[in-house]
Amino acid sequence: MTSTLTAAAAGFGTGLSLIVAIGAQNAFVLRQGIRRDAVLAVVGICALSDAALIALGVGGVGAVVVAWPEALTAVALIGGAFLIGYGCLAVRRVFRPSALLVEAGTAGSRRRAVLTCLAMTWLNPHVYLDTVFLLGSIAADRGPLRWTFGLGAVLASLVWFAALGFGARLLSRFLARPSAWRVLDALVAAMMIALGATLIAGA
Repeated sequence: MTSTLTAAAAGFGTGLSLIVAIGAQNAFVLRQGIRRDAVLAVVGICALSDAALIALGVGGVGAVVVAWPEALTAVALIGGAFLIGYGCLAVRRVFRPSALLVEAGTAGSRRRAVLTCLAMTWLNPHVYLDTVFLLGSIAADRGPLRWTFGLGAVLASLVWFAALGFGARLLSRFLARPSAWRVLDALVAAMMIALGATLIAGA
């Protein structure tokens, strides 16, 4: 039971760390939340898309490792290096923070909001790198608990996008300050570098 909870918590933490960085998708969800425009649809698309991509990563990478155990070492080294690099980028943002500016405006077309959200989610190559490959490689290291790890990551995605979309009006003034994102990026950097070092050491 303890190992199951640990795997789920690790998945939650890793998933959260990968999605909290400032990006086009998060900025769009925040903007929609502040405008109260198609928030449920946008949050649903982001969370369900992440769930599908995480499942693809956990299942696909896990199957490769079962068929070719040597792949685990290669994946761990590549994934670890990427995590450390990702963490270093977050460290750079800590020293060069920027506010997330969201322009005010009237509510737009729900169809346009949905299509924009789909494009930002599925046409972003970083989504596949982070969610399918990176999360999948870390989950594979968990062995039989990889799906529990993946479930934790799915939950993190749901919690984050729901909080970002529905809590946007409460957070808009706070998130407009560079210092707020500096704290978030510092936490992201610490977790990414620690996870990357762990993966490389384990390989």
